[in-house]
Amino acid sequence: MTPTPPSPRRRRRKPEPPLRRRGPLTWLRNNFIAGVVVIAPIGLTVWLIWTVIGWIDGWVLPFVPDRFNPEDYIGINLRGVGVIFFLVFTVLAGWVAKGLVGRSLLRLGEGLIARMPVVRSVYSGLKQIAETVFAQTESSFDRACLIEYPRRGAWALGFVSTDAKGEIARRLGPGEVVAVFLPTTPNPTSGFLLYLPIEDVRELDMSVEDAAKLVISAGLVTPPDHGAEA
Repeated sequence: MTPTPPSPRRRRRKPEPPLRRRGPLTWLRNNFIAGVVVIAPIGLTVWLIWTVIGWIDGWVLPFVPDRFNPEDYIGINLRGVGVIFFLVFTVLAGWVAKGLVGRSLLRLGEGLIARMPVVRSVYSGLKQIAETVFAQTESSFDRACLIEYPRRGAWALGFVSTDAKGEIARRLGPGEVVAVFLPTTPNPTSGFLLYLPIEDVRELDMSVEDAAKLVISAGLVTPPDHGAEA
């Protein structure tokens, strides 16, 4: 008879460490953070809209005659009435300005303003900004880009506004030069205007809206890479 081989020893499994039970404080903290993530954007958006409407009401309603103000009849402060008056007045002003009489009155008013030394500078600057922002042209911040700023190897996110024109293009010599607006974080309405050769500007595939979100969030909100999908 052949001897039976000894049975191999079975290794004992180490007991698994017991799962840590989450306490009530951990549960409250996690749910509080999740609630803040949901409520904060909605609350800030509602607060901003409510504040802007109140600011417009406080600026417009003093110019509205009492007989046209519904608050005098209802006795309740209705927020948003000034916004309605402002929109109606703006539409009527634009309709009149496009007519023959409106254009004549506008030229007459601009002629009077042009004779005032300080007022004409303020008016011309504000008019140019308004025409640039609200006019639907192809050269109004339609491209996001990267430039090396403030030193070589450091990259900053900017917006290509237009090609260099006039005296600036003549002074900078031959070669295509573009104007780049470099916004600041988290307030993109302030920044720097830079004139750079086109070869020093790296255009991006992301939209201007996605680039603005990236600037406002200080790099925390990264838009999807559509170029990689293509």
